[in-house]
Amino acid sequence: MNIRLRNNWENIGEERWNWEVYLDSDNPKDLFAVKEVKYILHPTFSNPIRVVRQRKGGFKLKTSGWGIFLIKAFVYLLDGEKIKLEHMLELHYEPKKGTSP
Repeated sequence: MNIRLRNNWENIGEERWNWEVYLDSDNPKDLFAVKEVKYILHPTFSNPIRVVRQRKGGFKLKTSGWGIFLIKAFVYLLDGEKIKLEHMLELHYEPKKGTSP
């Protein structure tokens, strides 16, 4: 299983971005083994711990903000295993919209 975190961003001006973080894999079937993802955001967020159970879109979490930080995630699999992932949020002015590698 080779799941990882990625993010999309869109600069909306005034040094703010709409962004989303999600699970990705070279093998889309890997996501069918996932039960839920617990995202740990920067502590300045209201409700910095968020759980996503919606598989469609890769357990995507959508929000907005003004700066980068390390996102942590705990991926809970259907078999009871737990995987810890980390991803440095990418936000860029140019291009205005994009996706992390």
